[in-house]
Amino acid sequence: MIGTYAAVVAVCVASSTIGQAALALSGVRHWSWISPAVGLGLVCAICWATVRIGDNGVAPAILVPVLTIAAAIYLRGRVKGGGAAVRAGAPVALCALLAASLPFAVEGHFGILGTGFNPDMSQHLLATDRLAEGHGSQLLHQGYPLGPHSVVVALNKGLGIGLVQGFTGVTVAAAVIAPLTALAAFADQPKWRRTAAALVVGLAYLVASYYAQGAFKEVTQALLVLAFVLALRESTRTWNHLTLRFVPAALLAIGSVYVYSFPGPIWLGAILLVWLAFERKFPVRPLFLALVVFLVGTLPELGRMVDFHNFETFDPNGPGLGNLFGQISPFTALGIWPSGDFRLAPGDGAVPALIYYLGAAFASVLLLLGIRRVWRGHERGVLSGLIAVAALYAAARIGGTPYTAAKALEIAAPLVALTILLPRNRRAGQFVSSAGGAVGGTAPEDALATGGGGGSPAATGPAVATLVLFMCAATLCSLLALGNAPVGPTSYSPALTNLRPLLATSSTFVLAPDQLLADEHGTPYIAWELRGGRVCIEPENAAGGTPPTGVRFFVTSGSPPRAPFSQLRRLRLAGPYAVWERRGVVGGPSPCPLIAVRQARQAEG
Repeated sequence: MIGTYAAVVAVCVASSTIGQAALALSGVRHWSWISPAVGLGLVCAICWATVRIGDNGVAPAILVPVLTIAAAIYLRGRVKGGGAAVRAGAPVALCALLAASLPFAVEGHFGILGTGFNPDMSQHLLATDRLAEGHGSQLLHQGYPLGPHSVVVALNKGLGIGLVQGFTGVTVAAAVIAPLTALAAFADQPKWRRTAAALVVGLAYLVASYYAQGAFKEVTQALLVLAFVLALRESTRTWNHLTLRFVPAALLAIGSVYVYSFPGPIWLGAILLVWLAFERKFPVRPLFLALVVFLVGTLPELGRMVDFHNFETFDPNGPGLGNLFGQISPFTALGIWPSGDFRLAPGDGAVPALIYYLGAAFASVLLLLGIRRVWRGHERGVLSGLIAVAALYAAARIGGTPYTAAKALEIAAPLVALTILLPRNRRAGQFVSSAGGAVGGTAPEDALATGGGGGSPAATGPAVATLVLFMCAATLCSLLALGNAPVGPTSYSPALTNLRPLLATSSTFVLAPDQLLADEHGTPYIAWELRGGRVCIEPENAAGGTPPTGVRFFVTSGSPPRAPFSQLRRLRLAGPYAVWERRGVVGGPSPCPLIAVRQARQAEG
């Protein structure tokens, strides 16, 4: 627990400080809730750029704290509204942290998120372990984006945080930063509404569902897309006088490359193109400067993006299901989907299908009303984001795979919630921006502290009740997804994966600690680690009988197996595991199931 929360604090502090300093260098002189997202993207890029300096991964562990301290010194006296920002953000951050901690509270321990839903984290942990030691890995050679992995290496080398706790901390930090980013759209609202709305937007149902799978890339990409839309929104408001007003958006795009490789900028580029189509004037020079920043920041990753293009997940002719059971309903993006597992069809769980469709119909009506409201309110950034993500989902649904289509829905979910909940602003000159810049004479500190400001017209009772109902329903659905999240082993060793070449040609019987199997979802975790061979997995206390026929190798957690297993010959020690061999395999076919590599690979990416 300590390691996980230490990682959360370290990532959030570094991201907020470095991000705000980057905005200040662009000319922003008031606190902006877009800064933590900008900083998170920059931290991923910085760590990846330096993690391979030397052979021990220490460079980012030194550089990121140094940059954080330098950024804090630079910001001193240059940025206003920090105190009001803390008062507004503290309840949102605390509630988001509690929500993100729900899986661990339900399971009773901290560990690998999503084990049992999604085996991907095993691949990421292996790649991170080898990256920390200066070695290559399959993901590295495939051009896989390793920015978040490099952050975990920095946490490990700098603070001694374990790889599992580091990855969990990075994922939780993204889940906390997402609602804080959404505050940029609700800064002028009453305290209760801005807190609730920011949480619903940042932790929309599909985002919570992907978080429950340990899908840190998707959670972070959804955050960056949301921040990009809000950065475009600010570029025509309180940043419209700045020559570098599009640089924050460019920095978010850079972060997207190092988190999500080439698909990341596709979302952001599509949003930008739609937004430019809405704009009557093209700010050529500011856009050109932002483009230069983006190209300089991403050019070193260009070759790896080309390599990643051939990744198996993107093959429309392949299986394309990953860990899904089929196509995901687009209604899941609306936020009201009362299922702990978004992959299930309506009615397959405890809730009747009618409830799903009633919730979807209710949210659909609110979305249509929200679209009309943002259109009339000239919210071109939000509308552009919604149009772009809808088009990209349609493209993925028609020409891609169910796996990529589901990810497109997850990335769209916060923008759907934002469109539903975004208040209608009055005419320009009478609102208070999220960046803290006051227009029309209202100080940002006062607006944030009181929840007032001249933001939106007074809402009617029925309208408020409708939005409250939506927020309550959406919150319950997100909490249901978070509470259903499986949490796997608390520690990681690459030893099992390294044993695959030895064990793959024969059947293997694994005797694992009882707690690992009973409480930490160890069975799917071990099966994934030893994929490609025939594997039986049983608790250690089941080792008192006769060894099964047709099995040559036995793996234990280090201690010798009890009689008659004790007649086996110890072949090798591998980390916390020991491999035992029976010289002559007793006749008969293997009783162990085949863990097919092809089937396992469908869950990668």
